Amino acid sequence: MRCFFILLLATSSLAANFPAPVEGDFIARDVHFRSGESLPEVRIHYATIGTKRPGNAVLLLHGTGGSLHQFLNDHFAGVLFAPGGLLDAARFFIIIPDNIGHGQSTKPSDGLHEKFPRYDYDDMIGLQHRLVTEGLGIEHLFLVMGTSMGGMHTWMWGERWPQMMDGLLPLASAPAAIAGRNRVWRTMMMDDLRANDLTAAVQVLMLVTSAPLQWQSTLPSRHEADRWLAVQMKARLASIKPDDLLYALDASRDYDPAPHLDQIAAPLLAINTGDDFVNPPELGIVERLMPRVKRGRFVLIPAAQAGYGHGTHTRPLVWQGELAKFLPMVESYRENYH
Repeated sequence: MRCFFILLLATSSLAANFPAPVEGDFIARDVHFRSGESLPEVRIHYATIGTKRPGNAVLLLHGTGGSLHQFLNDHFAGVLFAPGGLLDAARFFIIIPDNIGHGQSTKPSDGLHEKFPRYDYDDMIGLQHRLVTEGLGIEHLFLVMGTSMGGMHTWMWGERWPQMMDGLLPLASAPAAIAGRNRVWRTMMMDDLRANDLTAAVQVLMLVTSAPLQWQSTLPSRHEADRWLAVQMKARLASIKPDDLLYALDASRDYDPAPHLDQIAAPLLAINTGDDFVNPPELGIVERLMPRVKRGRFVLIPAAQAGYGHGTHTRPLVWQGELAKFLPMVESYRENYH
C-alpha cells in the first residue's frame, strides 16, 4: 500500500542519466464503473521512458494520493532506469500512469466533486489495462510492479490477466482485505474529510507514513521537529484536494485478492519492510498467503535496513538486490512459457 501516500510537495528532480519521460493522455470512452455509474470519457495521463519493443514493457503503478511524478527522481528512476540499472531504459519501455482520481488524470476535483463516480480498485486496473492495450497497443508485459496501492493493483493484475505478464513485483502491500488497524485509520481519515477537517486527515496521514529512524535522525530536537511539522503541514494543506483524497481512500473498500491467489501464473516477488506502519510485519499476512502463489516469494527487509518506513518502496537502493535475483526468474518464465 504506496509511501501509502506520496504527496509531492515540490517539483521532482529529474536525473540526467536516464531518458526524459514522454508524457501523454489516453482517452477511455464510455467508461462504466462497478458502482453502476458511468462517464462518457476518462482521461488517463501517463509517461513513458525508453523505446517500445516486443516483450520489453514494464508497467509501474503509484500509490494512493500519488502520481507518476513520484518516480521521476534520482533515488528511483536514477537508480533503476539509468544505464546499467536493473530496468535500464535502453532495454525496457517503462509505462507510468496517473490513476483515475490522481495527478493529471480525470478526478473529482476537476468539477464533479461528490457527484464523481465512486470508483474502486477494479475500475482502476481496468483503466490501466485499457491504457496499455488500447492506448499503447501492448498485449504482453515483461513486468508489472507497483508501490503501496500500486502494489495491491499488481496482485490484482496477476489474477485478472494471468497470462499477460512475465513477472510481478508488488512493493509495500498485502494480498488481503483491508481490515483491523489498516481499515480504522483509513476510516478516520475519511470521516475527517467528510467533516471538512483536512488538517486532522493530514495529521493521520503523516503518522501512518512516518519513518521513525529517519525522523529521529533528521529531527533530533523538539525545535527542529516543530519547525519541520509546520512547514510540512502548510505545504500539504495547500496541495491536497479533499475530494480527490476521499475518493482515493474509499477506492480500497472491497479490495481482497486472497480468494484467487492460485490464479497467478507468473513469478511474483513481494517485498515489505519491518518499519512499515501500513503493513505491520507482526501480522504475518503475506507469509500466510504466499504458499498459494505458484511461483511466489516474499521478502521482509528488517527495519534497520529499510529506514524510510512505508516509503522504502520508492528507495530501490534498499531492495534492488532482491530484484536482481528475481529478474532471471522472470526471463526464464518468458522463455519457457511465452
